[in-house]
Amino acid sequence: MAGSLGVLPGRVSGPPAEGFEIAYADRGGSEFRALLVDAWAVRFEDAAPVRAFKSYKGQRHLPGLWWSSTVGGHIGYESWLERDHVMLLDFDPSVVGISSQPFWLFWRSDTGKSVSHAPDYFARRDDGAAVVVDCRPANRRKRRDVAKFEATQEACAQVGWEFRLVGTPDSIVVRNVRWLAGYRHPRHRLEPVASELLAAFAEPQPLMTGASTVGDPIGVLPVLFHLLWSHELSADVSVPLHALSLVSAGTPR
Repeated sequence: MAGSLGVLPGRVSGPPAEGFEIAYADRGGSEFRALLVDAWAVRFEDAAPVRAFKSYKGQRHLPGLWWSSTVGGHIGYESWLERDHVMLLDFDPSVVGISSQPFWLFWRSDTGKSVSHAPDYFARRDDGAAVVVDCRPANRRKRRDVAKFEATQEACAQVGWEFRLVGTPDSIVVRNVRWLAGYRHPRHRLEPVASELLAAFAEPQPLMTGASTVGDPIGVLPVLFHLLWSHELSADVSVPLHALSLVSAGTPR
């Protein structure tokens, strides 16, 4: 995944596997609660959010819905940081499923206090692996929050899931991907322009050079940007995209 990603360092101490419980809901509204070890194979990428995305006057965060080309529907977010990371998950060609607020995780602290946490995202990769994502800027990770992230990391490790605690992503990557995201909908994949662009960039060449060989850039560029979003074509998004950016054949989902 692109952006600022991190796994909490070191081994964390947490409850045994049987100490973690998980609660989730399916899209039909049915609710479930079980030991984590009994629910690890659930398709949490299809789970309904366990928490509502509330909007109210004066709130500090800006929730909303992201239309995902990966799932063909909307995924909720609770802040612009979460929006950027669900966008990057949507852009990641290895990700085939995404859900937000996928489950509640329950455990008891060392003092016996009941603790709960709902991670921000669950993502499924094309090889079947799972990734649990929490979004929090590095300068806003309070001690209590870090303890929850550590316990969530331990829970994920016990069932073979990857855990990622992400902060502010790379600004250039975000700007590039946000631009391409404007063309993520399949309606931008127009034929015969798409096929002609794939042929034009069979050998790497500058973005505008290849686009101009196909036709009027006004009509061609939206299709080109969609092909870059879908990874049918490829360009380096770690540097600003421009007319001379080298575009080549990609690896579609």
